[in-house]
Amino acid sequence: MNYSLLVTKRDGRQEIINLDKIHRVIDWAAKGLKNISVSQVELRSNIQFYDGIKTTDIHETIIKTAADLISRDAPDYQYLAARLAVFHLRKKAYGQFNPPKLYDHVSRLVAMGKYDKHLLRDYSHAEFEQMDGFIDHWRDMNFSYAAVKQLEGKYLVQNRVTGDIYESAQFLYMLIAACLFSGYPRMTRLDYIKKFYDAVSMFKISLPTPIMSGVRTPTRQFSSCVLIECDDSLDSINATSSAIIKYVSQRAGIGINAGRLRALGSPIRAGEAFHTGCIPFYKHFQTAVKSCSQGGVRGGAATLFYPIWHLEVESLLVLKNNRGVETNRVRHMDYGVQLNKLMYQRLVKDKDITLFSPSDVPGLYDAFFADQDKFESLYTLYEQDSSIRQRRIKAVELFSLMMQERSSTGRIYIQNVDHCNTHSPFDASVAPIRQSNLCLEIALPTKPLEDVNDDNGEIALCTLSAFNLGVIDSLDDLGELAQLVVRSLDALLDYQDYSIPAAKRGAMGRRPLGVGVINFAYYLAKHSVRYSDGSANNLTHRTFEAIQYYLLKSSNDLACERGACPWFHETTYAQGILPIDTYKKDLDSIVNEPLHYDWEALRLDIKQHGLRNSTLSALMPSETSSQISNATNGIEPPRGLVSIKASKDGILRQVVPESIRLQEAYELLWEMPSNDGYLHLVGVMQKFVDQAISANTNYDPSRFPAGKFPMKQLLKDLLTAYKFGVKTLYYQNTRDGAEDIQEDMKYTQQDVCESGACKI
Repeated sequence: MNYSLLVTKRDGRQEIINLDKIHRVIDWAAKGLKNISVSQVELRSNIQFYDGIKTTDIHETIIKTAADLISRDAPDYQYLAARLAVFHLRKKAYGQFNPPKLYDHVSRLVAMGKYDKHLLRDYSHAEFEQMDGFIDHWRDMNFSYAAVKQLEGKYLVQNRVTGDIYESAQFLYMLIAACLFSGYPRMTRLDYIKKFYDAVSMFKISLPTPIMSGVRTPTRQFSSCVLIECDDSLDSINATSSAIIKYVSQRAGIGINAGRLRALGSPIRAGEAFHTGCIPFYKHFQTAVKSCSQGGVRGGAATLFYPIWHLEVESLLVLKNNRGVETNRVRHMDYGVQLNKLMYQRLVKDKDITLFSPSDVPGLYDAFFADQDKFESLYTLYEQDSSIRQRRIKAVELFSLMMQERSSTGRIYIQNVDHCNTHSPFDASVAPIRQSNLCLEIALPTKPLEDVNDDNGEIALCTLSAFNLGVIDSLDDLGELAQLVVRSLDALLDYQDYSIPAAKRGAMGRRPLGVGVINFAYYLAKHSVRYSDGSANNLTHRTFEAIQYYLLKSSNDLACERGACPWFHETTYAQGILPIDTYKKDLDSIVNEPLHYDWEALRLDIKQHGLRNSTLSALMPSETSSQISNATNGIEPPRGLVSIKASKDGILRQVVPESIRLQEAYELLWEMPSNDGYLHLVGVMQKFVDQAISANTNYDPSRFPAGKFPMKQLLKDLLTAYKFGVKTLYYQNTRDGAEDIQEDMKYTQQDVCESGACKI
């Protein structure tokens, strides 16, 4: 090796290469890690040195070499690679490894227009000095490699055109805390800021993408989920499209309720023209969704909802599949099909479902959500009226078409609208739930827009966060964490801007929050229980009881201080009704855990003082944000002890927590013999969760005869989910891809009922 070779440093200067400096950096990054070989990293990096080689190229090669060594048996390479990546990131952001003083950093980025200028206006130099003292920059070294790459790609403030990065993670966490608590009294806010900073930087609380990437910047829209309802008019359709564009551009995922749209051939203006049907307007919404890239953070995405009894349903169910032509497909949105008990009863009794255009059956659409008895009465009445345009189809044929498309695309979702309204924090007679969101965990009232400045419409926004179950020592720890998360998210509602009046009305009136969990699979493994065999049922019951109890108590405490949300009177909580009163009682057959908290005292406190927030809980997927905490996704079982995900930087490997000690304790997704145990757990969670749950169904064709899973299994699982009170179903995952989708779709109503699933 010619040691007179020159390297080109980041600032353009050149100096003689120093291999010992490279060794010292790797040795520093390996401090305290287990089963790490510095020499192996150096040898396998196989750097081809040449005169003038850039130090950045050397560093990136070493990082990728360390990342390639990540495995189940040597998980600490993910921390070695991460530390090297943090070193590299800080050099890019600051020109040196050590971050600057917080005040200097904020002043620089405010001047650049990257940070919100209110930070310098609201906080004194002395307060910045105190916050600087709270920061522990070594916590950057607790990230996994996948987390650092996600931070670089999605969360850190940067120029997405040039790739320049301007901050590191601890500044991100501290400034989110500073922004959210900026409206608190000066005497108390620094205490809250420190506690919140510690909780998020030590991964006890997980924050979603819009908060991580947006809070501290001049763009003040941080709600993860936006629910927009469309009425059956051109004005409402155009207002809906305009609202979609505004919120897609501001990082939000969209739920669109288009169930009111009349069917193809319906008369317009007393027969002057006939309606073109749903599909052209769905295409219009799709164009709006895909018009913005969300600033490079994530692509625009939406789920559109409609009832299974819509006259066009057979055409709507196939909109995502790869057959057909562009004129009769709308493939770049996902779809939520809405069901209720009457539809399931028609299935299990081998009867017909009658399809209507909502415009032809007055009152039916609204009753579908608000009043199940009224819906059944109207539905059967309209079925008997031959003057109303209608079409009948065997329920089992319609359900199987729906499940066939759910299987082949994975993205035909399910919403049980009766569960969403009968086991709900809202009084369905005045504030019914008529849709969900992009990921099927939000259940909030909406009202159609007639124009973008409509004072009567209501767009629902939900602001999310999650507890990391893997790092709590005791369920009692959730008490303080709940206080922090409720106060911070509630403060965010006042801190953020609202581009549409209907969104501000709903957010200010209802102040909805959705707190979920991450790392559930690790939590089960630590407690030596499994998804599939019922052993986790009681633990899950205790855990989610504690979560909902502490969230409600925190919101009640905040209501004592700042007042209940203005529309609290539209909640069932205002009537003294709690989730423990309205859950599906079939759950009692699979879990016998008693209640452990003083719900009666809480009931009285809520009736007396109200709640600051009309909703508190929702279980979201947390696909990306869980990686930041090196946690397993949401409530999902991992597919393997090492997950492999593609990114623009190549393959990212992430190892589940404590992969060596607990490798036999984890139950992996494709080890589960069926969906039953998982769906039971989701039902147990739903007993306490006041919104909904992003729950998936999963199928391994190799477990079925001829490698094809039958329709009766799909219908059985759908009925099982309904039986135990599950409100929504998100993805359907098939192990071996599209080629494994079942071919034998023959079934009978008897097949379904032989499974025992008919008792709904």
